[in-house]
Amino acid sequence: MTTTKDTFNQVAPGWYNFRHWSRFGNELPTLAGRWQKGKLLNIGCAHGPDFLPFKQSFDLYGVDFSTEMLRFARKYAQKFNLVLNLSMADVGYLPYGDETFDWAISVATYHHIRSKENRQAALNELRRVLKPGGEAFITVWNRWQPRFWFSSKEVDVPWRTKGKTLHRYYYLFSYRELERLVEKAGFEVLKSFPESSYHFPLKAFSRNICLLVKRIGV
Repeated sequence: MTTTKDTFNQVAPGWYNFRHWSRFGNELPTLAGRWQKGKLLNIGCAHGPDFLPFKQSFDLYGVDFSTEMLRFARKYAQKFNLVLNLSMADVGYLPYGDETFDWAISVATYHHIRSKENRQAALNELRRVLKPGGEAFITVWNRWQPRFWFSSKEVDVPWRTKGKTLHRYYYLFSYRELERLVEKAGFEVLKSFPESSYHFPLKAFSRNICLLVKRIGV
């Protein structure tokens, strides 16, 4: 059986070219302006395009479970003169001490985690490594985007590479479901919103769910 990690190792070369720039070209620079400086963790960093807006004033750390994605992240860092501290690890077991980071981003990562327990554990880990008052930006795919109206909450999305089709596992969230999970993990939801390219009045049908959250408590 092919694991999610195996799939992303095979996807990595094509992903580097197809997703060479962040899909969140408005949201991430806005966050860089909001946060100004500090130690930032990119959870599920893939080949690294989401680091770019934070290049100037942040200490950048990234974690991913795919050795090939990290190999391309090093290539990306060299191309754009990024100084990155990269680690291979599962998002449910982050290799950092408690309260290490000022800020965190996680773009399109948590929807690849199987089981509610594992998704909750990963969000608990995010809280653990953030300092009190630290903020995080999270994105996942939305269950109610039109392409999935007649699908289950768990889907396999195809990716064509080298003449074969790979299938990537996705768990599709609703806005409220994701909000409840982060609140249970010990976060306050500061903002819950669709991606900036979505221009319809009802956010419920956006492709992506974006949350800006703040760690509460000590």
